[in-house]
Amino acid sequence: MQKLSTFAIDDGGWIHCPVCGCRTRTKIRDDTSVKNFPIFCPKCRHEAVVDVENNHIRLSIVPDAKTQSR
Repeated sequence: MQKLSTFAIDDGGWIHCPVCGCRTRTKIRDDTSVKNFPIFCPKCRHEAVVDVENNHIRLSIVPDAKTQSR
């Protein structure tokens, strides 16, 4: 698996990929607030699920589903 760096937002509001650093197709505003939002990088084809609040982005950790034993 590739190492993820921090997310970056440029002056125009575009989110940059944490893997390759290229601009994704997702743009946010200062008042954007989302949870569990998928972003996709067209260059490296990496998808990440993020939370955005107050122009701060963090990687959303979604646990895998586990089977229940009886």
